Amino acid sequence: MKRSLALAITLASGFALHAAAQVPAAPTPAGASAPAAAAPAGPAKIAVVAFQVAVAQTNEGQRNFADLQKKYDPKRQQLKVLSDEVDNLTKQLQTQGDKLSETERASRAKTIDDKKKQLQREAEDAQNDMQQEMQDLYNTLASKVYDVLASYSQEHGFTLVLDVAQQQTPVLYANESTNITKAIIDAYNVKSGVPAPPPGTQAPAAPAPKTPGKP
Repeated sequence: MKRSLALAITLASGFALHAAAQVPAAPTPAGASAPAAAAPAGPAKIAVVAFQVAVAQTNEGQRNFADLQKKYDPKRQQLKVLSDEVDNLTKQLQTQGDKLSETERASRAKTIDDKKKQLQREAEDAQNDMQQEMQDLYNTLASKVYDVLASYSQEHGFTLVLDVAQQQTPVLYANESTNITKAIIDAYNVKSGVPAPPPGTQAPAAPAPKTPGKP
């Protein structure tokens, strides 16, 4: 029951946009534009980017993920109703059990068990469906954001761009001036033409690059 309720609560609360930013990153999207020929010899110019965060914080990303949450709102409400029904039936059985016949207690217990199984099954199905759609949305948008990232990096002469959104990033320190996450978001928004979402629906700010001593 705890597992089924946890799944129901997860769906009832919805997925925040920063959670979307944590969707596992795929390899460089197939067909994405690769950087041009090797840069001329000279000092390396390195930048860092929180790529997954950038994808989720584009206007298009915020719009798409918000639409996805709205799509699943009816299902979340349905699961909440079913979860509340299971809780009420359980409380009734606990408070009235000693006044019921053995047959009636067994019948009510079976009803509760059946509804628990239904809740768990429907919650798992809904969560899996939503996560798959979220992953598909992310992958499609990530491919387009990567193209903008590649073009931006070439235009500004970056020889290496490191993704600090990865859990095992090799970056231990980076000056904030090397973080191009916001620049990539802005560049993509200009290219896509998608307007900013209404106030109160924006994704959280992109995290700064990691520094020594910080987790």
